[in-house]
Amino acid sequence: MRRIYLDHNATTPLAEPVLDEMLPYLQDRFGNPSSIHSFGQQARRAVDHAREQVADLIAAEPGEIVFTSGGTEADNLAIRGPLEPAARPAHLITTTIEHPAVLNPCSLLEGRGVRLTRIGVSRAGRVEPAAVVEAVAADTRLISVMLANNDVGTIQPVAEIAAAVREGGVIVHTDAVQAAGKIPIDVRLLGVDLLSLSAHKIHGPKGCGALYMRQEVGERVSPLILGGAHERGRRAGTENVAAIVGFGAACELAQRELSERARALARLRDRLQQGILDQIAGAQVNGHPTHRLPHTLNVSFPGLSGEALLMNLDLMGIAVSTGSACSSGVAAPSHVLRAMGLSEREAHGAIRISLGRGNTDEEIDLVLNALVDIVDRLPRE
Repeated sequence: MRRIYLDHNATTPLAEPVLDEMLPYLQDRFGNPSSIHSFGQQARRAVDHAREQVADLIAAEPGEIVFTSGGTEADNLAIRGPLEPAARPAHLITTTIEHPAVLNPCSLLEGRGVRLTRIGVSRAGRVEPAAVVEAVAADTRLISVMLANNDVGTIQPVAEIAAAVREGGVIVHTDAVQAAGKIPIDVRLLGVDLLSLSAHKIHGPKGCGALYMRQEVGERVSPLILGGAHERGRRAGTENVAAIVGFGAACELAQRELSERARALARLRDRLQQGILDQIAGAQVNGHPTHRLPHTLNVSFPGLSGEALLMNLDLMGIAVSTGSACSSGVAAPSHVLRAMGLSEREAHGAIRISLGRGNTDEEIDLVLNALVDIVDRLPRE
């Protein structure tokens, strides 16, 4: 049975050029990058080169990149790092559609006395900059707004928000895990202070991520993991050299293919979207019609079960999702769709299709035919 993978927002297959770069550091080049002998210095050069590659993807300086175990740790460091040591009252602003890696640390801080404001979004899943700015108070220390949503692909007006609060000294963080490698990112143009990345979302290895820290705010972010002076004291622990090398290679590959890949994925996404709307009555696309990632399509089939659609597609060799992989064990509809104002019936009948490097026109046509067949067969509630 032919297998078609359309769940790239959950994870991406490791690209062959990335694996080729990693293999020597899983075998012969095993040195500890903190060691001063030749084995260690070989590993140190590899980590430093990867830091440059990651920085280049987002137009940052290499010294502003801190390697982590993934996007979740990067988000936790960005949110808890500036606020947990606070002796004075603090206020934190985020949105209702963030990834759990942001929402849960925010809730943790709220339980410890930090005042938390959650800003809602429109039916298209987009936050209004004015609503964020209006929520800023004298004690506001941090604003965290994702660059692009993992469930529906809506791109947020992060640059507008950052520009509006720049003079007030508020730290601005954005979770760019889903956006990186899909749309151009320049941290200077965005105006953010902190930005989270993850390797396995861009055809790199799992277990590696990074937090961009603007030089001017680095001292305001306390480390979460204490120990040695790794990562310039920002994150203790011997670096995962092979994964970091793979992350760097994946960033370089993503940057080289960015424009061409974005055009190709958007064309495939639009082909599938139009086919669904033309051939399946009642189907509705969720998310912003223009401010959106090129590879993400979220569609509701009201009256049907998204889980049933997913399982039937999987039986036909097609992998999609009903939302964030980090919430896949939860039976409730996507919190993102509910925050956007969709009814429980609409949210319950939604699936997320996320394309990636290697998907083809032929696969899109096969998926469309399979969806039409399954929707015709499934009973409606």
